[in-house]
Amino acid sequence: MISKSLRQNRFQFQKTFRLFSTLQSPTEQDFQELVKRAPSSLVVNHWEELEKYNKDWTGNYSGKSRIVCRPNSTKEVSSILEYCNERKIGVVPQAGNTGVVGGSIPIGDEVILSIEKLNQIHSFDGINGIVQCDAGVVLQTLQEKVAAWDALVPIDLGAKGTCMIGGNIATNAGGQYYYRFGSIHSNIIGLEVVLADGTILDLMSTNRKDNTGYDLKHLFVGSEGTLGVVTKVALNCPRLPSSRNVAFLACDSFQSVCETLAKAKEHLGEVLAAFEFMDKAVLDQVATEKRIPLLNDNGENYDFYVLVETQGSNEDHDMQKLELFLESTMESSQAVDGILAQDMKQVLDIWEIRESCNPIIKSKGYNYKYDISLPLDCYYDIANVMRDRLSKFPTVEVVNWGHVIDGNLHLNIIDKGEFKVREEVKELIEPFVFEYTISKKGSISAEHGLGQCKNEYLGKYAKDAATVAVMKNLKQSFDPNGILNPSKFLPSL
Repeated sequence: MISKSLRQNRFQFQKTFRLFSTLQSPTEQDFQELVKRAPSSLVVNHWEELEKYNKDWTGNYSGKSRIVCRPNSTKEVSSILEYCNERKIGVVPQAGNTGVVGGSIPIGDEVILSIEKLNQIHSFDGINGIVQCDAGVVLQTLQEKVAAWDALVPIDLGAKGTCMIGGNIATNAGGQYYYRFGSIHSNIIGLEVVLADGTILDLMSTNRKDNTGYDLKHLFVGSEGTLGVVTKVALNCPRLPSSRNVAFLACDSFQSVCETLAKAKEHLGEVLAAFEFMDKAVLDQVATEKRIPLLNDNGENYDFYVLVETQGSNEDHDMQKLELFLESTMESSQAVDGILAQDMKQVLDIWEIRESCNPIIKSKGYNYKYDISLPLDCYYDIANVMRDRLSKFPTVEVVNWGHVIDGNLHLNIIDKGEFKVREEVKELIEPFVFEYTISKKGSISAEHGLGQCKNEYLGKYAKDAATVAVMKNLKQSFDPNGILNPSKFLPSL
C-alpha cells in the first residue's frame, strides 16, 4: 500500500516528468549561446548568486535553474525565446518575484528570463495621462516618477518597492484602489509582447478607442507569462487628487464592517477610493512591531478595523462628506471608535499598518496564503470555519485582511509548530478551502494568480471543462512547444 505522502511525491514526480518529457534541459552549449544573445546573463558559478531567482518571496517554492537570462532590450528577449523555442527549452519569465503561488519560479532547471534590465520610463503624455515604460520598471519607481508629473499609477500594492509592472500585468494586479480604478487590466492602453517563437507584437497604440481587429493585448494580461513575455506597456495614469483623506475605524463585529461599508458608499459616493479590512488576529501580530492607534477599554485591539480613504478635487467638500460619514457611523454604532488623519504623514502611517500585515506575519511562522473572493454575506465565515477545522493545533493561527469593498479576502494561516505536522495541517486546509470558496460562488484566486500552487484546481473547482479546453487551445496556438512557464497556470492533464 502506498502512503499518502509517497503518492503526493509521486504526483510531483509525474508533474516534473511531464514537463521534461517534452522539454530539454539546457546544456553548457546552450548556456554559452544564451550568454551571447543576452550578455548580462548569469550562469551558475556560485549558487548564492542565483538563489534569489530560484526562490519566491514566501520561500515555499524553489527551482534549480542554472542560468538567468537578463536581456537589455526587446530584441534580446526575442533572440532568447527564438533559440529556446527551437531547442525546446523551458523558459520562466520573471519580474520582481514577489508572488506567493510560485508562478515565477522554475519547477526544475528551466531558463529564467528576468526582465529586471528592461527598466526605462520612456515618455509621459500629460494631456492624455498615458505613461510608456518598460515592463521591468519597479512599481514604486513608476509611482514616484509619475507623481512628479502630477499624475498617479492606478494600482498600489504592498510589494510596490520590489514588484515590477510586467509582473503586475502578468497577474492582473488589483490592490487597494481596485474599487476606484479597477485592476491593471482596466488601465492598459497598449503592450509590446514577445511570443514564444521570438515574434515581437507591437500593440503599443496609445489610442484609447481602437476597434480594428481582435484586442490581442488583453489576452496577455493575467496569463502569468504562459502566452508571451510583456516588454513594454502604455498605461493610463489619472491626475493626482488634490484632496486625500484617511480614517481608521474600529468595529465590534463583521456585520458592523459591512454596515460601515454601506454607509461609506452612501455618504462618500464619488470620492470613496479604498475600504480595507483587518481583523484582531492579524493586528495582534502587527502590534508586536507597530503601534495600533485604537484600543478598547481593556487596552486590547478591537475585533475588526477598517481603513477608509477618500480622493477628490475639493478639500472642503471632501472633508464635509467624510465628517458626515463618520458622524453617521458613530451615532448608529457601526463604528465604535475612530481617528481621522490630520496630515499626509498620518495618512501614510495608517496605511503602513495595513501594508505591514503581509511582511510581519511572514516572520511569525510558516504561512499558508489564500487569496480568494467571496460574497459579503459570507465573506468572513471561512475564517471561523478554518479556525474550527484547525482547532486541535495550538500553534496554528488564522489571520485575515483584505479589500473588503471588492470581496477580496487574504486568508492567511500561520503555522508556528514543528515541520512534521505541516502535512497534517495542509490536509485540513486543501482542497477544502477551494471547495468551500466555490460552494459560496467565490473565486479561488482574486488577484495573486494560479502559478504552480492552484493550477491543478483550475479545472476541478474554478472553471468548467469547455472553458479550460478553450484556454488550452489558446496556449497551443501561442506556444505550441509549451516552453513558456511550463506546468504553471493551466492544469497538467
